[in-house]
Amino acid sequence: MKIDKSLVRSFPLFERMEDADTEALLIHATSRRVPVGEAVFEQGAAATHFYLLLHGRLKVTQVTEDGQQIIVRVVHPGDLFGFAKALQRMDYPGTAMAVAESIALCWPTELWPQFVDRNPRLAVTAMQTIGQRLEEAHARIREMSTQEVEQRVAHAVLRLVKQAGRKEGDAVWIDFPISRQDIAEMTGTTLHTVSRIISAWEAKGLVEGGRQKLLVKDADGLRVLAESTKG
Repeated sequence: MKIDKSLVRSFPLFERMEDADTEALLIHATSRRVPVGEAVFEQGAAATHFYLLLHGRLKVTQVTEDGQQIIVRVVHPGDLFGFAKALQRMDYPGTAMAVAESIALCWPTELWPQFVDRNPRLAVTAMQTIGQRLEEAHARIREMSTQEVEQRVAHAVLRLVKQAGRKEGDAVWIDFPISRQDIAEMTGTTLHTVSRIISAWEAKGLVEGGRQKLLVKDADGLRVLAESTKG
């Protein structure tokens, strides 16, 4: 089925792309609906396709050598993902799982070099995505090695506000299902610790939690916690 270019025109990758180039990309694309809890691909599987998320949210997880699962990235609409070819890999380094009902476009991996040759914007977007992921990874490593757990959790929530926040009055919703376990996996701590921290924040009026929901009522207060130093 032909993909309508109006579905992607608002995404940064396609904003300045000529219609003919957009159509040349989309003619090779197929769409895939991904139900909540289903993986688009799994860690270690052969990298047969690369993807663009049209709708929904995905979390990309990795299982470490000692068996710990960590969330390394959240994929938002308009994001490229699964482009292992650009990383000189033959397999997927993580598992991409839907945390909300999602729709993705996919292309065979062998088309990646051809697309990059014809569309420099695609290569630039891939490099920017890799750069952003590296920057975030470095920030998280720095936080893990130098900061208290509450600071790390505050940084993680503030990143979610920036990436997926939806204003609601003076507050901001994290606009996809997010559990306390997810936040624990983002910050290298335990569910018990995250639950204790968020419960304390609720008592202070900083956030309001719920089943896989998080409303940030005082982002400035979280920033103060994130940047605080304890002697």
